[in-house]
Amino acid sequence: MKRKICIECQLPIQGRTDKRFCDDFCRNSYNNRLNSYQNNITRNINTILRKNRRIIERQFDTNKIIKIKRNELLMEGYNFTYHTHTMHSKEGQSYIFVYNYGYLELENDYILLVSQDAKEK
Repeated sequence: MKRKICIECQLPIQGRTDKRFCDDFCRNSYNNRLNSYQNNITRNINTILRKNRRIIERQFDTNKIIKIKRNELLMEGYNFTYHTHTMHSKEGQSYIFVYNYGYLELENDYILLVSQDAKEK
């Protein structure tokens, strides 16, 4: 009878015949290593999304809608590639949102910033 070995540390496994790891440490190490690339991608994208949200949030004071030049957001480090969702208005305009803050691209490189929170209140 062939003895099974742990797929993480290569030591012999004792116990059930369907075991793949010798202990919880090896199981966790294996799965952490297997998922680390995906976790890093998710972490990096979430970091960009949170930064984008903070940049838009800083633009708001008492106004519910703000008109700003696209370049001003870029200078603060805003990344237009990443967003959480899109909402379409009755007029057919597409608002790009990062969590609860969004924008509508206007003519002449202007951006209309909106807050979903203010809209719902």
